[in-house]
Amino acid sequence: MERIKQYVPVVVRFDAEGKLRPLEIEFSDGVKYTVDKVLDVRRAACQSVGGVGERYTVQIMGKETYLWLEKGRWFVASKQMK
Repeated sequence: MERIKQYVPVVVRFDAEGKLRPLEIEFSDGVKYTVDKVLDVRRAACQSVGGVGERYTVQIMGKETYLWLEKGRWFVASKQMK
């Protein structure tokens, strides 16, 4: 299964120190997912689809996944069926 870079709208919250926390991700089909927890934030490269930015390791519906912030835009490495 191939992965593609998919830019997504993200609802975020800024705390008093200016840190952002993603709260909700929306996909192109209109489905929204609540981010249960942010597990880690670090600068990293996305090996599967390219790009460098802040990699948020998040938990959604009990599953760990990555959400990337690159030059002010959010993306995920989305599965694409062939």
